[in-house]
Amino acid sequence: MDFGVVLQTDPPAREVVRLMCRAEELGFRYGWTFDSCVLWQEPFVIYSQILANTRSMVVGPMVTNPSTRDWSVTASLFATLNDMFGNRTVCGIGRGDSARRVIGQRPASLSVLRDSMHVIRELAEGREAVLHGTPVRIPWVRDGRLEMWMAAYGPKALAMVGEHADGFILQTADPAIARWTIDAVRAAARAAGRDPGGITMCVAAPAYVGDDLPHQRDQLRWFGGMVGNHVADLVARYGESGPVPRELTDYIRGREGYDYAHHGKAGNPSTDFVPDEIVDRFCLVGPASAHVDRLGELAELGVDQFAVYLMHDQREETLTAYGEEIISKLG
Repeated sequence: MDFGVVLQTDPPAREVVRLMCRAEELGFRYGWTFDSCVLWQEPFVIYSQILANTRSMVVGPMVTNPSTRDWSVTASLFATLNDMFGNRTVCGIGRGDSARRVIGQRPASLSVLRDSMHVIRELAEGREAVLHGTPVRIPWVRDGRLEMWMAAYGPKALAMVGEHADGFILQTADPAIARWTIDAVRAAARAAGRDPGGITMCVAAPAYVGDDLPHQRDQLRWFGGMVGNHVADLVARYGESGPVPRELTDYIRGREGYDYAHHGKAGNPSTDFVPDEIVDRFCLVGPASAHVDRLGELAELGVDQFAVYLMHDQREETLTAYGEEIISKLG
């Protein structure tokens, strides 16, 4: 199992770079960041510094979207970084949540997301693609490579991952939900004539190593609220008795709204509806041994990478615990 670390690009940017360098020293192979350029600093500027100060770490957004930047811009950003540092980027992408909603815009449709994945990959790898009705090719790309990893929860999105994406990002560490979503992706890949084994399965969730479970739960409750934004969309589309597992949908019944000013932050007041049981299922808490056990269960389900969200008050301690006590047991 590979390991990644997920950070928000809060200023100062040098602290993001420092933590990514420390993560690589501890055995993390991937460095991810949020991509919501109103709430945080522009990540692609920071990726350049991370790549310049690490040896082999692969970097990318978790996740970008098709609407913040023109697809030619997104492709050129990745292609430039790859040309400078040797194909060390990956594009995590989804419909768009905070990046779109904080500027009063809706997330992109699945059809737009599908088309964007194709065009961005083609342009970033130096091939011609049709953009805005015009054939376009980036002429200076040489030997470029860019994998597209798609974040998804619902049946239609999971099918799209299996049909078109190079990787699948699941933002919850609940084994029951992981099993259902991974099975759906693999089934769609087989139906499309693709090799399911060629799709990288990545689970991303907060992890906090320690013994004070009540404090850990309070620090990580924000994640249930963030996931709840996507679940609310699913319930609106499919209904409470639809095909989405109740393990994912039941807990949002007490949800009353969401304030993006506190997005992804410990103590988010919009997440009081999230019970302890959801924190324990969606996140990794407790001593290092509990993390090893859960990660072993996820590995048996076919998870190839676990990406650690580090949004709590013991970031460095958890990072170090993973490097010294956990990664070696699963890597």
